[in-house]
Amino acid sequence: MNDLLLSILLGIIEGLTEFLPVSSTAHLRIAEALCRIDLTNGFWKMYTIVIQLGAIIALTAFFWRRILKFLRTFPRGESGDRTIFNHPLSVITIAFLVTAIPAFLLTKLIGKNLENLHVMAWALLIGGIVMWVVDTIFVRPRIERMEQATLPTAIWIGAVQILSAVFPGTSRSMCTIAAGQVAGMSRAAALEFSFFLSIPTMFVATGYDLWKTIKPHAATGAIAPLTMTSHLWIVLAIGFVVSFISAFAVVAWFLHWVRRHGFTPFAVYRILLGLALLVALARGGFGP
Repeated sequence: MNDLLLSILLGIIEGLTEFLPVSSTAHLRIAEALCRIDLTNGFWKMYTIVIQLGAIIALTAFFWRRILKFLRTFPRGESGDRTIFNHPLSVITIAFLVTAIPAFLLTKLIGKNLENLHVMAWALLIGGIVMWVVDTIFVRPRIERMEQATLPTAIWIGAVQILSAVFPGTSRSMCTIAAGQVAGMSRAAALEFSFFLSIPTMFVATGYDLWKTIKPHAATGAIAPLTMTSHLWIVLAIGFVVSFISAFAVVAWFLHWVRRHGFTPFAVYRILLGLALLVALARGGFGP
């Protein structure tokens, strides 16, 4: 496939799946395997990171007004009833730290699983079943708005989100949403918490990945120096822009969808995709 068309395809996949509870990592890896992309190639390693940045910048752009409101009202909150311990910024930060510290310590295990399609297949399947069960059982929420989330809720969600780092295919948004619903959050509140938590999580994760990828001797697997041609810059820019646009559109649509339909269709999709991937792997469908 032409590099420009491939960049458009991967940018769309990243933008469409990054914030849906279906695992963007699994979808990108499946697409890259089908397109026979060499994942040891320095450019494509960097490309994957850059299009993730496109998606997270789109999310920041979508919520920029609420982000500014949180900053202006810290620590008392919009109604003056918050403290430094339960303001939305504090709650999100705590959830992020609970995830980030163990994830950093487990870097080697995470890296080992990132290219393992068998791990992703089982994570898709099991995660889909969990999501279906949670969305069916936890239908009487106590927390209707994300701003009402408490410190214990943040710690719980952050702890569950570690699973998405260790087992790619689990989906960061799926873990956050399901954990939020179990903690008593409404579907919309859990989804919004997932969106806001993904901002620091993805900025730090992709920033670290980019640094260790392009910085000489920064870490095992660093690829610098990387020679970039004008063609490669165009391919990179196309992927970034396409990812940004498609992610922005998905966030707006998903917020509307969830309030009406819930998460069950995504759970079913995960189960079917996980089963299909397991069958394809058993038949050698991703062989050389």
